[in-house]
Amino acid sequence: MGNKPFVAAAFFLLLCAGCAKTEKQTDAVSAASAGRSAQVVLARVMPGAMADGKVKIAVLVNQINGDNSRQFLEGCVAEGRALGFTVDAFITGGNESRCREIAGGIAHADYDGLVFANVLAAGMDENVVGFSYNILKPIADAGIQIVTFETLPFHDGKSIKGLFTTFQDDYRLARLSLDTLLSDCGGDAGSPARVIRVGCDPGITFMDRRAWVFDEFVGNRQIEEAAFINLGSLKNPHASAWEHLAETLPRFPPGSVDALWVPWDEFAKGCAEALAAAGRDDVKLFSIGISNDVIRLMQRHSREWVATTAADPKLEGAVNMRILAAKLAGEHLPDTFSFEPRLVRTADLNRAVNVENLELMIPGWGGGQGLFDNYPWMVELKAAGGKYLRVSPPAARAVQ
Repeated sequence: MGNKPFVAAAFFLLLCAGCAKTEKQTDAVSAASAGRSAQVVLARVMPGAMADGKVKIAVLVNQINGDNSRQFLEGCVAEGRALGFTVDAFITGGNESRCREIAGGIAHADYDGLVFANVLAAGMDENVVGFSYNILKPIADAGIQIVTFETLPFHDGKSIKGLFTTFQDDYRLARLSLDTLLSDCGGDAGSPARVIRVGCDPGITFMDRRAWVFDEFVGNRQIEEAAFINLGSLKNPHASAWEHLAETLPRFPPGSVDALWVPWDEFAKGCAEALAAAGRDDVKLFSIGISNDVIRLMQRHSREWVATTAADPKLEGAVNMRILAAKLAGEHLPDTFSFEPRLVRTADLNRAVNVENLELMIPGWGGGQGLFDNYPWMVELKAAGGKYLRVSPPAARAVQ
């Protein structure tokens, strides 16, 4: 009688262990089945890429390491794996020589496709855009399909045939930001808003496009440019913005200027801290771009920093991967696509929000339904993979 409880407990533990083993075996069988099912769909939809039994994709990001580059990479890798691809991710931190080296390796490897992001080198200077052309041309010549983000490579008037380019819509980002500025700070044809603008030397494409929109508002007499703070380049953006704005503010006594417009979030961080240090909450900050640091600083300096406009970097990564998949499947596509901006107001944020869950606060953030995801084969492919292909993305190989 005394041994019965022990025997029952032992039997229960053995039963649980057996159930756990069976569940693991079932999951393994299901995962293998899902993988085989996805391979069948891939072989039918993109037989060329599947000639060696797998679709292999490289993601190369030549951007400063940070929230945006990480989110972009995660969007690419997660979406690629959800489609059953093998995805290798590389981030070179803006180091062009290392980027060139990695690109050379990709050109000579067995990749079927490449997603390439080169934001800070996307200027109009011929040497800069020639860099992108020179590293991507051998990859294209090797028969590897390419989708670029914020990069339009050309050299001596030549572009790369068949390349698909995606962009943030800088015109709409700037227009939404400036419309918000005017709605909050006033400004009309009779009495334009007085605005200090922060920027840099011409030649950085995304900054140039945003500056052109500002000039339109000035030309329409909706805005009067009280001062232009030229930070020269994109180097040391935080410190440079702080120092230059701190030097400029004493020229404008309280009430003499309405707002500060900063078309890049890396500049905006230093500007927000300079305004706060000077006690200038009479000058309202409006910016473009977002990251976890931006969200925290917007809340910390909520009296100065009113709003920013941005597009979701994780969605941008996912959509770039979808477009590459569509190219591999032979779908008819346009040559370019731009992402719609969203407005993020400081007043709409709370302490729990970050770039991962911003969609809970901002309508239209994330998701991306209807953006190159409605191909029947793509729906079938994701259904075939199910949860077993929706794995967490690996860390990118950070190349110094």
